[in-house]
Amino acid sequence: MNRVNTTKLQSRVILLGHFAITFFALAAVGAWTAARAQDAAAPPQAAPTGAVEFAASVTPTDGRPEPVRQFTFYLLRRSLADIHAEVEAADPPPQLDAFADSLPVSPELKAWMKKNQWVELAGTDFTKKLTPDTILSVPEFMKAYVAHNSGFPGAGFPSPKYRESDKQKNPDKYDRELKEFQAAVRRYAIANPSSKDGMDAELTQLDPSVKWFAMVTAQRDRAEKRTLNVAQTQYLAAQTDSDLNGQGSISGVPPGDYWLGTLGDMAQAGDIRESWDVPLTVRANQTTQIALTNLNAIAPVLPAH
Repeated sequence: MNRVNTTKLQSRVILLGHFAITFFALAAVGAWTAARAQDAAAPPQAAPTGAVEFAASVTPTDGRPEPVRQFTFYLLRRSLADIHAEVEAADPPPQLDAFADSLPVSPELKAWMKKNQWVELAGTDFTKKLTPDTILSVPEFMKAYVAHNSGFPGAGFPSPKYRESDKQKNPDKYDRELKEFQAAVRRYAIANPSSKDGMDAELTQLDPSVKWFAMVTAQRDRAEKRTLNVAQTQYLAAQTDSDLNGQGSISGVPPGDYWLGTLGDMAQAGDIRESWDVPLTVRANQTTQIALTNLNAIAPVLPAH
């Protein structure tokens, strides 16, 4: 074989070698691409979850535990109490001190309201708070007390001697006689404790409690509705109803910290009404069991439904 033929043969061998390398490289790339596509098409494995099982009962006074039957329980990712606190931070309850300062009454009455945290000027609870010195120190109370007791002739209630005309013409006489009258009224109030009963009728037009309680109720209703809305739209993990034995279960719960409760609804047995907002922890592939009883019930976060 001459040199030219030998060179041609060598060139063909080299070319075939290049083709073989290219083929095997493309085949490897194809296999890798297919494997990746198969991996991508395979469904991801679900994360492990846990479960919650509970039994709820309420024990009435001097009674036996009664199951909380067919009652809705809510699993929250945050405490209802914390949710309510956050809502009230954005829409706080009205402050009595600020309310008192807004009223068109004497500074003395404003101070009394703020000191006692009380705005209702009616009823026995109000009159019980009135001492003789309190009556004399608050102009509105003094006026109401005098008007009420002056209507009972022959009862020995003192009559004022001072005259308004003397306030400018003879201020010394006016002040002296006013102080004498106030001292006589004080002695009468001490000697006749029941004489203040009924004086609240003279304060009806001045009583701001209707306005105050309307403000308090409106804010409370707003906070309640907002709390329930936030709890169920932002923090609700699951909910279920208890069975006739007061038992219930929730499965497929991601691991984490939760609160199991009734969103303010009260379960009742006899004379006892209870609600719950109990913390618990769910772990993967485990069942958390909890008993809801009088012992771990809470004071209602929201007004009773």
